[in-house]
Amino acid sequence: MAAACVMVLGTTSGAGKSWLATALCRYYSNQGLKVAPFKAQNMSNNARVVEGIHSADGEAGAMSAWGEIGSAQYFQALAARAVPEVRMNPLLLKPEADTHSQVVLLGQVSEPLTALPWRGRSALVWPQIAAALDQLRAENDVVVIEGAGSPAETNLHASDVVNMRVARHAGARCLLVTDIDRGGAFAHLYGTWALLPEDERALIRGFVLNKFRGDASLLAPAPQHLQERTGVPTVATIPMQWQHGLPEEDGVFDDRTLTPGAVHTTVAVVAYPRISNLDEFQPLKNVPGLRLQWVRSPADVAGLRPGDWIVLPGSKATAADLAWLRAQGLDGAIAAHAGQGGTVLGVCGGLQMLGEALIDPAGIDGNGPGLGLLPLVTVFEPAKTVRRTSAAFGQLTGAWAPLSGVAACGYEIHHGRTAQHPAMAAKGDVAREVMPGIAWQNPAGNVLGVYLHGLFEDAAVLQALFGAQAPTLDAVFDGLAACIARHMEPGVLDALIA
Repeated sequence: MAAACVMVLGTTSGAGKSWLATALCRYYSNQGLKVAPFKAQNMSNNARVVEGIHSADGEAGAMSAWGEIGSAQYFQALAARAVPEVRMNPLLLKPEADTHSQVVLLGQVSEPLTALPWRGRSALVWPQIAAALDQLRAENDVVVIEGAGSPAETNLHASDVVNMRVARHAGARCLLVTDIDRGGAFAHLYGTWALLPEDERALIRGFVLNKFRGDASLLAPAPQHLQERTGVPTVATIPMQWQHGLPEEDGVFDDRTLTPGAVHTTVAVVAYPRISNLDEFQPLKNVPGLRLQWVRSPADVAGLRPGDWIVLPGSKATAADLAWLRAQGLDGAIAAHAGQGGTVLGVCGGLQMLGEALIDPAGIDGNGPGLGLLPLVTVFEPAKTVRRTSAAFGQLTGAWAPLSGVAACGYEIHHGRTAQHPAMAAKGDVAREVMPGIAWQNPAGNVLGVYLHGLFEDAAVLQALFGAQAPTLDAVFDGLAACIARHMEPGVLDALIA
């Protein structure tokens, strides 16, 4: 018997689809059901390394190679107590420029699909998307499906592979969520419903008002009027959740300090245009005494002390983001901070930027001089490294000494190989390789570059660096499930899977 499918649609991007889908995954898992998440197509540079499949043609096969999926489905799988794998997000689009995205199908980069125009892909990818969904339905009791953007984008309806085409294929019971904090929520809900064809309207089982602040009694009679016009009830009014603990899927998340007490360390993360995997810094928001700050100009780092950090995160376009960084004057600000003994960390693309040079013989990313804070050189190659990695740090010095001997778990997603600059080594300027092929430190001990994503999601790393623990993901997921259980109308969650 095929699984019941509950689908979360939104009136806009950022309405709360990922949050609500994650909460539903944990809620139904807590009922003793076997649950899997699904999002047919995700557009995000926040990706995770998960189990792949033996073949990339959608046929069932033994799990083997690693693959990439959007971070939201990775966390939803953990919330569902399922092993994250590529069928949960069969199509991932990773923007490399404003008009171009790399296409990842069933976890693997597809050059032919990447070269096709947007609308030309639908007919080619739909069979694999449908097969992945059908397989998950056959193996689970409940599949929680997330839509993308809005289902009422009439210009995209004919080529849709992520919203109502999926809903129709699965016979999904759909919730339509809107961000009431933006204003115009009832118009958003009604307009989205009204623009759908009649057969698709019938799949909408409830409206959800998300991010509400204020007195809920003041909403009346709007929900009743909306139901009179559409036949769809408003089934939940969910309060604004400032501290839910789940990483934001899209964009730079709110960096306000959420933990009480005096701030002893500021972590300033450079937010360049093609920043990737920014969700890995979410745990830092919950460390007592730590302030997370996004920076885009020298003024943003002017007040940093030597004990504060500057972090160069991952990038989907390393050379282009490095050029942007220079255009803002941040190269000088970062060099000045490092020159004063300030702590600097580069992750993946950020590590590559910290070196002396980027060399791109295959035309993968771009050539250019690095920031010169580590005596390394990176050569970009067509082959992409995608894998889960567990390794222990060697002996570190200076600010990073607490990580010495600490075993860390994470993941790698990158083009390019990084190594010691040979000419600089001949002159005695040698980077200390503190994790073979993965991490290097400067002789002074204040600059560290790593290929390993997910460091701050590792409890041992947080404990070593800050002597503190962030809330566990299980605690976060249970909090989300409890929230929707409190704020959904009685019986709604059970009725969706009945």
